[in-house]
Amino acid sequence: MAVDAVDSASRTHDPVVTTPYGAVRGRYEDGVAVFRGIPYAAPPFGARRFRPPVPPEPWDSVRDAGEFGPTPPKPPYSEAFARLLADPVVPGDDCLNLNVWTPEPGPGARLPVMVWIHGGALTRGSSAVPVYDGQAFARDGVVLVSINYRLGVEGYGLFPDAPPNAGLRDQLAALEWVRESIARFGGDPDRVTVFGESAGAISIGALLASPRAQGLFRRAVLQSGPPEASERDKVRRMVRRMATRLKVPATARAFAAVDRALLLRTQADVARLGSPVLGGPAFGIVVDGDLVPRHPMEALLAGGAPDVELLLGWTSEEYRLWLAPGGLLERVDRLGPVALAGAMARCRCGHEVPRGYRAIHPGAGTADLVGQMVTDHLLRVPLHRLADARPPRTPAYVYEFAWPSHVPGLGACHALELGFVFDTVEVPQAAQLAGPGAPQELADAMHSAWVRFAVEGDPGWQAWDASHPVRIFGAGAPHTVLGPRDRELALWDAESGRPGAPLSSPESTPSPRPRRPRRVMAVRPSSRPPRPPRAGGGRSLP
Repeated sequence: MAVDAVDSASRTHDPVVTTPYGAVRGRYEDGVAVFRGIPYAAPPFGARRFRPPVPPEPWDSVRDAGEFGPTPPKPPYSEAFARLLADPVVPGDDCLNLNVWTPEPGPGARLPVMVWIHGGALTRGSSAVPVYDGQAFARDGVVLVSINYRLGVEGYGLFPDAPPNAGLRDQLAALEWVRESIARFGGDPDRVTVFGESAGAISIGALLASPRAQGLFRRAVLQSGPPEASERDKVRRMVRRMATRLKVPATARAFAAVDRALLLRTQADVARLGSPVLGGPAFGIVVDGDLVPRHPMEALLAGGAPDVELLLGWTSEEYRLWLAPGGLLERVDRLGPVALAGAMARCRCGHEVPRGYRAIHPGAGTADLVGQMVTDHLLRVPLHRLADARPPRTPAYVYEFAWPSHVPGLGACHALELGFVFDTVEVPQAAQLAGPGAPQELADAMHSAWVRFAVEGDPGWQAWDASHPVRIFGAGAPHTVLGPRDRELALWDAESGRPGAPLSSPESTPSPRPRRPRRVMAVRPSSRPPRPPRAGGGRSLP
């Protein structure tokens, strides 16, 4: 799929492309034209603080795009997570910027485009993370775009005097920039694939369901993140807790007057006890009646985005990233029945679910049972239901990443697949999570599947149907397994029909589609239709 971009003589000069707001000068790196730090919106500070994004001010001279632009304000990871996850900081206000890797920087190439939306619990991360380098995608004939967006209280605070979901509105603005500008970089605006991991995938779920994002992308990849929305009261509590500590009103105007460093420290303090497995306070996307008019999962189960092809998946042991670094695995094992009771409360399920998991995994410790229960509740159940709901003319493809990290205790954890998807396993920052000696052949296979999906709409294995085919990327050659999680997920089907179990989101009325029958069953499923996740049932994942 490699593309010979431009002749060698033209590579003696830095590539220059004219955008709607001004010309930018990139760099040639290993035969690929790279443009970094291109503004797609004006700096979101001053009078624009906590407001929707607006276009950048045009510039007259050629703007240098050789370095990553400023990253949005964010607190650092804790020491335990910082050893595993790179999160560089680039100072400056012009943080609503993006990067482009292209093998052929000029109109006429009409190459497929992939737009990367990073994860980080909507509070951390950026497009400058070295693992997200787009060189390999451009090498294989794809124009790769990666974006920054506002994070934490700046992007997802809920105030009475400012519109919600500012960070998601940033993502929409970046996609509109791609629609308007990417042809000048060699891309085809009618062949855009959005892909994201964790909070990035959750964001894509909201964009899939948003009428305002229709037509901006043709395909979507959701890695370890389902379509979801947080309860508005839950997000308000985050803001109010911060306001109490800061001794200011819980308004955008008051927060805008607070020193940025103090605001970040306060945000980190308020959120430090939260965890995807254990729950707790968190920022999240909310139903706003505008960009997110209804719960994203409900909208998609009811037939939303019917023409967008999907690639969906997870890692085998997502929870190990959330529990292992801080020693919570051992603590949960020591707590035993108390931890299982906490997981039941977290998932709002009855005793039948943990009993079923114990029967399916008789040798597993409490931490593994709790972790898999919560992972299935937050990720696999909604992604299975999303795949079930796709119309036959628009197939979905499902994968599981099963290769265990060489870092002790992490297993096939959350975010481990990223270096393989980007074909950057040799980057030192990828080795922080994967350990030394990550298999290049697995990166070749996974990266090629993502490229093939962007180019053809088919990653190379059987589309989702009633047999539930899942492509396993693990030790040995990738292979397809039918229904590998069906026994566990059947427990949740039965649970959805339990008397007294919540059947709908508190913020909207569900209109789910019927499930297709499962191939393997451990528990007789309920005859009731599946319920969509509660608003706020999950949280953005790191």
